[in-house]
Amino acid sequence: MDKRLRIILLCLIGAAIAAALMAVWSLNARSRHEMTCTGLKVEIADNFDFVTKAEVEQFLVRDYGPYTGQRLDSVNLDKIEKILDGKGAILKSQAYTTKDSLLHIQITQRQPVVRFIRKDGAFYSDAEGFLFPHHENFTSMLPVIDGQIPLTQSLDYKGRPQNPEEEEWLRKILYMIDYMDSHGPWAENIVQITVESNGDLVMIPRKGKERFIFGPPTDVESKFRRMGEYYSAILPEKGEGYYSTVNLKFSKQIVCRK
Repeated sequence: MDKRLRIILLCLIGAAIAAALMAVWSLNARSRHEMTCTGLKVEIADNFDFVTKAEVEQFLVRDYGPYTGQRLDSVNLDKIEKILDGKGAILKSQAYTTKDSLLHIQITQRQPVVRFIRKDGAFYSDAEGFLFPHHENFTSMLPVIDGQIPLTQSLDYKGRPQNPEEEEWLRKILYMIDYMDSHGPWAENIVQITVESNGDLVMIPRKGKERFIFGPPTDVESKFRRMGEYYSAILPEKGEGYYSTVNLKFSKQIVCRK
């Protein structure tokens, strides 16, 4: 075949393919323009149980309005994602529609790492320092911090602390929680942490009567190392229950009192 003729033939074939693709796209666009949303399908990407499928539907009904019966190409997916992402327990949402006439929503929830309990109620923080409200559906084991917690936001607050001093305190607490979780048995052994009026942390172990006076959430590595020395050297010699308090707040010291 002549080279010039072959080039012309290839161009014609390419043009035919492009025309076919345009026709399919136009048909799909016209089809989506004519199709209406008939329902909602929600997928939760984790098992934290903060948000249920029913609650997602309630959020949309209340904050977005009717979506069933709306043309697929007119469903405002950006607005839906903005509404859902504004809920404290939701880390990220993704909304899209499909040819089955359904609105699909995928939800990724925030993962709490610590629960704070004040006199007026409880709330969580994730590893990034994002605070969000307590939820009755969530039952997983977390470190619990109570007492004179220096975080003053309302219980329904969603976001990071606005006060720099509070944000710095929370940052130190989260570093301590992460250290406990990744070094030895501390996360499992310490069941409660109480903040005293002077800012000291007092750690309550799962077993034993000792109360560990940790001081402020600083010098974490050294204090846990000394706590380990208490369990490995002092406790075996004196026996369980001999001391009521073990003070770790002073540098290079373990001060035990009956």
